[in-house]
Amino acid sequence: MRRIGAIFTPSYPPEDLRGAAQAADEAGVPELWLWEDCFRESAFATASAVLAWTTHLRVGIGVVPMPLRNVAATAMEIATLERLFPGRLIPGLGHGVQSWMQQIGARAASPLTLMREYVPALRALLAGDEVSTQGRYVSLDQVRLDWPPRQAPAIIVAGEGPKTVRLTGEVGDGTVLPAGSDPDRVSRTLGMAVEGRVATGRGEAHELVVFVAAAFGGEAARKRLAGELARSAPEPDPALMVAGDAATVAAAVEPFFAAGATSVILQPTEGEPDLVGFMAGVGEVARLTSDG
Repeated sequence: MRRIGAIFTPSYPPEDLRGAAQAADEAGVPELWLWEDCFRESAFATASAVLAWTTHLRVGIGVVPMPLRNVAATAMEIATLERLFPGRLIPGLGHGVQSWMQQIGARAASPLTLMREYVPALRALLAGDEVSTQGRYVSLDQVRLDWPPRQAPAIIVAGEGPKTVRLTGEVGDGTVLPAGSDPDRVSRTLGMAVEGRVATGRGEAHELVVFVAAAFGGEAARKRLAGELARSAPEPDPALMVAGDAATVAAAVEPFFAAGATSVILQPTEGEPDLVGFMAGVGEVARLTSDG
C-alpha cells in the first residue's frame, strides 16, 4: 500500500511543532516524519509529544543517528512509545552526518560495521529476546527489555551508497532516501536493497521511503522550490519540481510510486511561510493518491 506523508523539519523551533502536527492530523495526513539533526531537536521527545497531541497520525523518525545512542537506550525508547501508542511509530535509523558525529566524539570508523551490529541487536531486543553480543561497536550482556512492544515495529534504515543500501536490505525492513532523490534513483535503490534482502533469505518485500521537497501554491511556490533545488544542482531536475496545487503535486509524485516507493513524504521548503497550509495540502494529496 502506497502512502503519503509530511515532514516537520527541525529548522523550525520546537514550539511550532504542536500546531503543525495538529494541522496534519486534522487534514488527514497519514504520517508525519521528524528528524534528529544535530544539534536541534530530539527525535523521541518530539515523537512522544506528537503522538500525545494527535489521534490518527503515524509518526516516523527519519532518522536517529546510531552512533549517538546506545542500542539498548534506542530499544527502550521505541518499546515505550510502541506500548503507549501501538502501531503509530515508524522508527528510522541511520549513520548520522559524519561531521556531526565527529563533533561529539562518536564517529564510527566503520559505519557499515556499526549498522551490521546495531540493527539486528535492536530488532532482537524489540522482539523480547535476551541479547548477548560482543562486537566492535555493540556489546550487550544478557540484556532483555522488561517491557518489549507487543508487536515489534518495522525498522527503517537510511542508506545512499550501494554498500549501505544493500545492507539496509539485509538488516532492515525498509530503506529511506533523502530529498533530492529522483525516481530513477528510487528504482535503483530499491533494487539494491532487495538484492541484500534476498541474499539473506528474507524475501523481496521491502519498504522504500523517499523524502520529496514540495511547495503548494502558484508561481511564488515554484520559485521557492526551484531556489531550494538549485543549491544542489544548477538546473532543477524536472522530476523534482513538485509544486503547484494539490492535484499537480499528486500527479508529480506518481513517478516515485511507479519507481517502487511505498511512501512519498513531502518536505516543505526551508522557510515555508504557511506550515498549516502545507499540511492541508499534503492531506489533499493523500486523498488524491489513495489506492483504497
